[in-house]
Amino acid sequence: MVSTSGRDQAYRGARSGGAADGALVRAREVAESVPDPELPMLTLADLGILRDVAVDGDRVIVSLTPTYSGCPAMHEMRRDVAGRLAAAGFTSVDVRTVLSPPWSTDLISAAGRRKLAEAGIAPPRSRPVAHPGPVPLTLFASGPPVACPACGSADTQRTAAFSGTACKDLHRCRACGEPFEHMKEI
Repeated sequence: MVSTSGRDQAYRGARSGGAADGALVRAREVAESVPDPELPMLTLADLGILRDVAVDGDRVIVSLTPTYSGCPAMHEMRRDVAGRLAAAGFTSVDVRTVLSPPWSTDLISAAGRRKLAEAGIAPPRSRPVAHPGPVPLTLFASGPPVACPACGSADTQRTAAFSGTACKDLHRCRACGEPFEHMKEI
């Protein structure tokens, strides 16, 4: 089996040039291009949800980690990944859900954070270094103010604890008056 785990190792197997390596690179490129169903300006790779792509013979195995264990979009993500890989000519696809290690907003790439801001969604702030053990889930924002993605001002206020999805809250910038969503730190 040939595998690529994580953003930094995406093409490590491609150096040897074998058929499995070529299939792995193609499968990884297809899986990385799948948009998130709730944040379509981001791909699953941008969000850090795409954890691994492996090729075992003629089978492609993709591992996804949900943003939280009850994420209602996982069914759509699995279906979208499998469908795009099938359309690219991969006939045997297995999309797996992997819960450990848990996903956090720290896994969002720099490109993903930039795309969120460009779409008018304030990207999540970095979380403090966590200690080993359970990952705390805080759906209510706390800490320093969220900077406005339109003008950059920190003079903002949260107007609603939830937005279109549970992982976002609503804010308004006092400086420019613009309303915006913020992706909560998880």
